[in-house]
Amino acid sequence: MPLDVRLIDHARDPLAKLYGAYRTCYTPKTPREVWDEIGDGRIPPGTIREFVGERLKTGHSSPLEQVVFWFGISGVSRALSHQFVRHRIGISFEQQSQRYVRYKEERLDYVMPKSWEKKGLSDEYDKLMREITRVYEEALAKGIPAEDARFVLPNATPTNFQVMVNFTELLHIADLRLCWRAQWEIRQMVAMMRREVMKAVPEIGGYLQPKCGDKRMGYCDEPLKEWALCPIGKIRPHKEQLLDVFKQYRAGNLVPLDEGHLRSVEDAETE
Repeated sequence: MPLDVRLIDHARDPLAKLYGAYRTCYTPKTPREVWDEIGDGRIPPGTIREFVGERLKTGHSSPLEQVVFWFGISGVSRALSHQFVRHRIGISFEQQSQRYVRYKEERLDYVMPKSWEKKGLSDEYDKLMREITRVYEEALAKGIPAEDARFVLPNATPTNFQVMVNFTELLHIADLRLCWRAQWEIRQMVAMMRREVMKAVPEIGGYLQPKCGDKRMGYCDEPLKEWALCPIGKIRPHKEQLLDVFKQYRAGNLVPLDEGHLRSVEDAETE
């Protein structure tokens, strides 16, 4: 069963919702007055987009909790689900039950990491999964309840979700799970969630980045060795580099600009 992510729905008029929430914070007008202006067109869509974009740059994040997305996710492993459900604030999960759902052999398409194939162990992996399936089905056939038969199922067992999440938490999920250090499966899932949001609301979907993204922290705070291995490490500074620049500045060791430096800039602009 391939990994599948679908954006089921999202808050109606999310940009208007954000505009109303932000304006409530920064205007003496009542929410009714703000929404009357939105509703009768006195605040055009372009103004709403521009205003929301400027507020997003400030890092004022609490209004983002008022924009909600619903996702249908299938074909992910239980190994992924154990990581995913650690996100607990601003998110709600409904997950396929192993107590009430009796898996059948044709529906037990276990998730196999590519690393097993690369190391030439895919046959052993498949053999083990077939044996687990046989034992599981035999247990059900002999009357063992599904809630007890599931004890033999591995982390590779596929599972499905319906998820409701607000945009603040979705940003946090992207911060962590789009990072190169995240496990490949959950990284792919969150990337697919991002693509769905980008198609629906690109004005805010672009903010779903790893935490080193230019619209997030802008630098990497993972271990320096991991940053050096990251595919985008060359275009994102590490926090140690930024701290070193600050230390050099405080110590007065930064090279001062002289007239020669300024002339070189001026000459470059006229070329």
